[in-house]
Amino acid sequence: MSVSDLAAHPLTNWQGPLGLPDFTKIGDGDFGSVFDAALKAHEAEIEAITAGTEQASIENTLQALELAGEALDRVSSIFWCRAGAHTNDAIQALEREVAPKMSRHFSAISMNEKLFARIDDLYQKRDSLKLDAETLRVLERTWKGFVRSGARLDTDGKKRLAAINEQLSSLGTTFGQNVLADEREWALFLDEGDLAGLPDFLKSAMAEAAETRGQKGRYAVTLSRSIYEPFTTFSERRDLREAAWRAFTRRGQNGGASDNTAVVRDMLRLRAEKAKLLGYDSFAALKLDDTMAKTPKAVHDLLDPVWEKALEKAAADQKELERLATAAGSNEQFAAWDWRFYQEKLRAEKFAFDEAELKPYLQLDHVIAACFDVAMRLFGLTFEEKKGIAGWHPDTRVFAVKNADGSDRALFLADYFARSSKRSGAWMSALQSGYSLGKGSKPIIYNIMNFAKPPAGEAALLSVDEAKTLFHEFGHALHGMLTDVTWPSVSGTSVSRDFVELPSQLYEHWLTVPAVLEKHALHVKTGKPMPKDLLDKMLAARTFGAGFATIEFTASALVDMAYHARPDAPAEPLAFETETLEKLAMPDTIAMRHRTPHFSHVFAGDGYSAGYYSYMWSEVLDADAFSAFEETGDPFNPALAKKLRENIYAAGGSKDPEELYIAFRGKMPTADAMMAKRGLV
Repeated sequence: MSVSDLAAHPLTNWQGPLGLPDFTKIGDGDFGSVFDAALKAHEAEIEAITAGTEQASIENTLQALELAGEALDRVSSIFWCRAGAHTNDAIQALEREVAPKMSRHFSAISMNEKLFARIDDLYQKRDSLKLDAETLRVLERTWKGFVRSGARLDTDGKKRLAAINEQLSSLGTTFGQNVLADEREWALFLDEGDLAGLPDFLKSAMAEAAETRGQKGRYAVTLSRSIYEPFTTFSERRDLREAAWRAFTRRGQNGGASDNTAVVRDMLRLRAEKAKLLGYDSFAALKLDDTMAKTPKAVHDLLDPVWEKALEKAAADQKELERLATAAGSNEQFAAWDWRFYQEKLRAEKFAFDEAELKPYLQLDHVIAACFDVAMRLFGLTFEEKKGIAGWHPDTRVFAVKNADGSDRALFLADYFARSSKRSGAWMSALQSGYSLGKGSKPIIYNIMNFAKPPAGEAALLSVDEAKTLFHEFGHALHGMLTDVTWPSVSGTSVSRDFVELPSQLYEHWLTVPAVLEKHALHVKTGKPMPKDLLDKMLAARTFGAGFATIEFTASALVDMAYHARPDAPAEPLAFETETLEKLAMPDTIAMRHRTPHFSHVFAGDGYSAGYYSYMWSEVLDADAFSAFEETGDPFNPALAKKLRENIYAAGGSKDPEELYIAFRGKMPTADAMMAKRGLV
């Protein structure tokens, strides 16, 4: 493909409505040739920077580097969206081919001696360049990124690091595809007589799941959380709860082609070697060097006290659950597949309601409207759905986002329902980030969810946790949409890993603001608001189950850190997982939220490796940040909302995260508010 053909292709020349890609003109077979041409075009742009005879300047080096690779950015953003949200055999085969190719490409750039020499020249004389604060930060981060990517290694070191990165990229792709395969291929088909205890909303979702798998008239338990969790919460059939729990916790560990045991072993070995090559004591030390936490010790200073409190709480809760099990006539030893079931019974006993009572008030479209309403009240944004615009899947929805003055702010796309072509979980990403450098760029941000799709004509209903997830990912989306920076590399969510969860977790707090629920929590059949007594019960129960939830999460974070804070790699990672949990006195009645063989945050790529703790690190910040609004008595306080927008949601990575937080709050927080919010103190 020629340069002119590349510039005209629908994958790189976005001529769809509103400046979107025209997805109707993009086929699976288009990606390969466009990727190859875009990689060559980017190489040529890098060569042009290094071939310059003029002395390095911000414009001819840093700015040119930041703006290079637009065609590659565009085809990549569409491809990785498809790979996660709507994949197939052709996309997966290409993913296995593209991942190492991209790794080789970016390794070559980060180890380009001429390019680094120009960056280094600017960095060494940065104090005399009279740069504005954002440009200086971009220069410093760029220089450090080159160094951390091996720019200062000798020739053999560079070759080895490039090979390690390529292998890790391929292994991460394999890991993710293996988990998806296990999730796609397992289903437990049931008949009407197997459904004792299940509420109507769950039976509808299971009927839809069975029909899509060719079993119309039956009901399917799948490994989507939107079905698995309520099934193990409500099903009176202990044997079926056990079968679902075992399948869920053994994803990626079933032997055969989709088993991730060897993949994890190889990844940990390569990560340890990479850290040593770059001069770090451990992979965790390498990853944490560019975060707020800085060191594994700081991470443990946060996690360890929380773990001890959670163990105490979970032990007390388990006694209550065992009491209920005994009263119900159970003679079996209390097990992990009993926890959610009896915890729901305990909730009903303590607060006189259960999750099934709340679901009719949490319609998907109404929770979406609540997200938009909060964004309007805090930041003046308005959202208008644009019907009839094609996305990567028919379920994709498109919204035009405007500022308070009516000017364009961003595009927001959302894809809410689970399907076999989509990996599990929920996430935010961008087809295009927002910045003002060069000709500028408008944010095109998307959210992916995995809610159970209802039968045609029925409303999708969410659990409280699912509604929080929607608010969480929309908080990430706002971080991308509200960005107000010059440089692409510090746009939106381009911040340290343990700061990136602040805007998302903070946004969750507004879901349970009474004024929001009173307006948007309307019964699916009657249209009436949630009764005040039910609302009061729900708010009173916010910290219910804190022991279970905190053990689930913190165990995963501690195992992640245990893998990566050691100087070498364990010979048998799954045995090491077991040993680590035994040392922690992990209750055998609770499973890690993400066991190693399906811990996609950590192994399906490099994103949260040695970084899963960051959700809790950000939770310390978000609990303190929302208390700032509570202290004023107004959850939408305009002066605070303005500071929140300017310093958290709009600032991206343009300043140090600690500086940004202090600019908003006036001080850094302690963990006290987070512990109280979780109900651990």
